[in-house]
Amino acid sequence: MARDRVHAALPEPPRQNDDNSKEEEKVFGNIFAELESVDLPLGTTLRSIYDDQPNAHKRFMEKLDARIRNHDREIEKMCNFHHQGFVDAITELLKVRTDAEKLMGQVTDTNRRLQEAGRDVTAQTQEVICCRIQQRNMATTVEKLQLCIPVLEMYSKLKEQLESKRYYAALKTMEQLEKVYIPRVGQYRFCQIMAENLPRLREEIKEISMSDLKDFLESIRKHSDKVGEAAMRQAQLHRNFNSVVVKQASSGHFAKPVYSLNGRTHTHNGLKMEDDAGEDDEVDDEVLTVQDLVDFSPVYRCLHIYTVLGDRETFENYYRKQRKKQARLVLQPQANMHETVEGYRRYFNQIVGFFVVEDHILHATYGLVTRAFTDELWNMALSKIIAVLRTHSSYCEDPDLVLELKNLIVIFADTLQDYGFPVNRLFDLLFEVRDQYNETLLKKWALVFREIFELDNYSPIPVETEEEYRLVVSRFPFHDAEIEKQDFPKKLPMSQSVPQIYTQVKEFIYASLKFSESLHRSSTEIDDMLRKSTNLLLTRTLSCCLQNLIKKPHIGLTELVQIIINTTHLEQACRYLEEFITNITNVSPETVHTTRLYGLSTFKDARHAAEGEIYTKLNQKIDEFIQLADYEWGMAESDGRASGYLMDLINFLRSTFQVFTHLPGKVAQTACMSACKHLSTSLMQMLLDSELKQVSMGAIQQFNLDVIQCELFASSEPVPGFQGDTLQLAFIDLRQLLDLFMVWDWSTYLADYGQPTSKYLRVNPATALALLEKVYRGMKDSSKKNNIFSQFRKNDRDKQKLIETVVKQLRSLVNGMSS
Repeated sequence: MARDRVHAALPEPPRQNDDNSKEEEKVFGNIFAELESVDLPLGTTLRSIYDDQPNAHKRFMEKLDARIRNHDREIEKMCNFHHQGFVDAITELLKVRTDAEKLMGQVTDTNRRLQEAGRDVTAQTQEVICCRIQQRNMATTVEKLQLCIPVLEMYSKLKEQLESKRYYAALKTMEQLEKVYIPRVGQYRFCQIMAENLPRLREEIKEISMSDLKDFLESIRKHSDKVGEAAMRQAQLHRNFNSVVVKQASSGHFAKPVYSLNGRTHTHNGLKMEDDAGEDDEVDDEVLTVQDLVDFSPVYRCLHIYTVLGDRETFENYYRKQRKKQARLVLQPQANMHETVEGYRRYFNQIVGFFVVEDHILHATYGLVTRAFTDELWNMALSKIIAVLRTHSSYCEDPDLVLELKNLIVIFADTLQDYGFPVNRLFDLLFEVRDQYNETLLKKWALVFREIFELDNYSPIPVETEEEYRLVVSRFPFHDAEIEKQDFPKKLPMSQSVPQIYTQVKEFIYASLKFSESLHRSSTEIDDMLRKSTNLLLTRTLSCCLQNLIKKPHIGLTELVQIIINTTHLEQACRYLEEFITNITNVSPETVHTTRLYGLSTFKDARHAAEGEIYTKLNQKIDEFIQLADYEWGMAESDGRASGYLMDLINFLRSTFQVFTHLPGKVAQTACMSACKHLSTSLMQMLLDSELKQVSMGAIQQFNLDVIQCELFASSEPVPGFQGDTLQLAFIDLRQLLDLFMVWDWSTYLADYGQPTSKYLRVNPATALALLEKVYRGMKDSSKKNNIFSQFRKNDRDKQKLIETVVKQLRSLVNGMSS
């Protein structure tokens, strides 16, 4: 086989010549030694055969065959040596086989007999063994049952606790089952089922407790307004009690307390936390606390359950998340909340109820909510509340509603402040609400003032008896020694609107004062607020009403005169309003930074406006009379009497100025001077009207008669107080112009022109030229129509030549002035 392996492994080499040297013998000996002693691989040994010697392969094969033959001879020698021993061993084995068969038969027979003899013993022994096993099993069963009975009892107890909704105790029982009882008998199937059911029961308890919590959250969401109502009622009673105590302390009398901070307060309209509480509001003798109104046990129970289950953080997060959602819902106002005070009250009750519940949870649960959480909720709520109130209060037009809103805000702030919530921003908001309140008051009083002015008869107040006089004086601070000396009946200078206005201003101050109550402000601040709001009433509302009244078309001169008189008395009464505010606030007007009332400027402005309106209406009336003038500018001679329209105008002015007797002297004088100047200007414009082309001397004479009547009116002193002929100077321009034409004194005019002592100093050359040209055209037209006597025509021609000469000189004067 070795030869076959070698032959198969060697490739066919090229044939070489044999070399029988000793060297080859040694080399092949080494190779055979390696082949016989070394297993595969034979690559290195075989490669050494194929060295550079020729016929190496053939020589190797020859040597190999010789080697194989030697080994075969040695094997044959060894087999021949051991053959006899092998034959002897086989012979001995054949002898032993016979003895073994005999022994086997004997053993089988013996075993059969033994089995037959021990069969009864075996049966009895088996019965004994079964009895022993039964006894052992019974003892084991009793022992195991004694271990299982407490487990079953605890599990039964767990079921009872679950059925009675004692979930916290059930969790404790589960904990004992898991840690103590079930491990003792955990190898039994029923215990494994119990152990598998416990997590499910825990989840059921969590779900049930969470369901109870959801019901609780839904319940307090629905009934938070009742909780808030009770809390705000308590705060209001507390505030009222404190005010009563302060008053009693100040008066030195003390009564039995009606309110206790730590106890119950007797009052009415108590609330119960029931589903039908909104339907049946029964009168209760006690103000209930939040613990009486709300059952917090679902929260406590759920908190304990989640704490025992090791999932408290999940519960806390869920509770806080839900309360945040509810807070946002509570803070959402109704769209029409601003229409009634009940809308605001419900809104505040809900918010107070929400935070009262949170405050109770904060102090009763130790960690379910934290102060940081409630502060965050409150800050969010406060910003929303302020925005809502700022928006909805702007819609309020009724000052009573705004005042009710203010009272609700104060109670709301006091209530939450008692629970430790910061409310300074709410009191800051009240300043904005106060401005809104003042605006609504101003609008309301604007209607009151307008109604007073519309119903006023603008005539002095008649008083028939002493009682009527005292009644008027009690309403308005009027003191006049001369009028008091007069006998009844008599008249007071102001009209009925003056005491009404004064009374309404005081009513406004009272109304404004109502808002300042309970704002925790000092007397100085309240005094400042009252004075500022009163200033707004006087300078804006009353002033605007007076200005509108003065501008109304139906207000005539008589009414304007009475308005001036009224504003004068109201101006004098301003100091009494100052004293009135001082008596309310007990703040001296000499105090630094005290705001002064601006009524003086208000009434002065109104009086000036009325005076200006008097001047305007008087001039308008004069213009109406002037428009009735119907001069015949071409008349040959005057009628010898003044024009009718002018006499009517003068009579009107006389009667009008008689009404001015109650006005201050300067006002009446100014009105009279303004009227005379306007009349003079209007007459001058009529005479110099560009549409009037020609004027006869007869028309000038008639015009002169009218001016004379005006001068007589001015000299009659229609209004006392003018010195000398001051009023007549209003017609001086007309007088000198007419004198110049009536006397036909052109030589004097031209000679003295420019001299301070000139007789016709007020006659302007342009004015004289314009009127002279109209007269000239009138004369020319008249000469064309008259063809009576030649001497007359000659006189006219002479006069025309004179006029032409004067016209040239006047034009030169006018040109000289323009250059």
